[in-house]
Amino acid sequence: MADPTLLKKSGFLVLALALSACTTTQAVPLASTPAVPPGMQYLYGSGEAAAQALQTWRQLTGFVAQKVAASPAESVILAEGASLAAPRWVPCGTKPKAVVFDVDETVLLNLGFEANDAAHPAPYDQKVWNAWERSDLDKVAAQPGAVAALAELRRMGVTVIFNTNRSIANADITRATIEAAGLGPAVHGETLYLSGDDAMGSRKDGRRATIAAKFCVVAMGGDQLGDFSDLFNAGLAPAPRRATVLSGPIAAHFGAGWFVWPNPVYGTALKGGLDDIFPQDKRWAPPAGDK
Repeated sequence: MADPTLLKKSGFLVLALALSACTTTQAVPLASTPAVPPGMQYLYGSGEAAAQALQTWRQLTGFVAQKVAASPAESVILAEGASLAAPRWVPCGTKPKAVVFDVDETVLLNLGFEANDAAHPAPYDQKVWNAWERSDLDKVAAQPGAVAALAELRRMGVTVIFNTNRSIANADITRATIEAAGLGPAVHGETLYLSGDDAMGSRKDGRRATIAAKFCVVAMGGDQLGDFSDLFNAGLAPAPRRATVLSGPIAAHFGAGWFVWPNPVYGTALKGGLDDIFPQDKRWAPPAGDK
């Protein structure tokens, strides 16, 4: 057996050498946590975004309740050949009532996909999104207020329909994801419409027309203007696109048939340079003495 005194002295020597090394060698810094982009902080983490979602769902369900009682003559889907400047609407007739929603960042929040994007920033990659569509069953969350609101709409006798640009190739997993989040049922071809259901790709007007042929659509909800009409994506620059929303007869439908959830993370809203966003007559700079 070794001498305990020698072992103790040896231990002190090892400790001393280790402490000496610490004073002469720079410590390796720990990896920092990636910063979360402000848009993601707002949409996925803030109380303000949750409050706005609850507010929009409450406005939507209240509006639909009024329409159910009133039996409207027209739907909120633009008729073929209509324009944003001169809108015309698909007539309802005796068709059953429905509401139509986008899925991503409208009824579902894509927490898993966006967390990966925040941790590993990279340009959008369709292959990565396709992989997400096939595997996101338990990595999403329902938009705050969505589960209760959709249940209330169904109790009114209104059919809830999802119109999403998720791929028809992933129809089964998309259905399962929606239903696992408590938002279903979602039946492809009946209450779930997908990119690939027609030849229009990511444009949704064809799918909306198919839905409007079967239902009196009394409200629509989405996070992109293209969730209401493809005409909003007809090449307008940011300023005239915004002006189209704010002027003319189409403006009256926001909050009264068309309901928008904010999405500061991705999509058609996120474009435009300084000259597109800030008019010259609204520019300001602090006085020279205050800079």
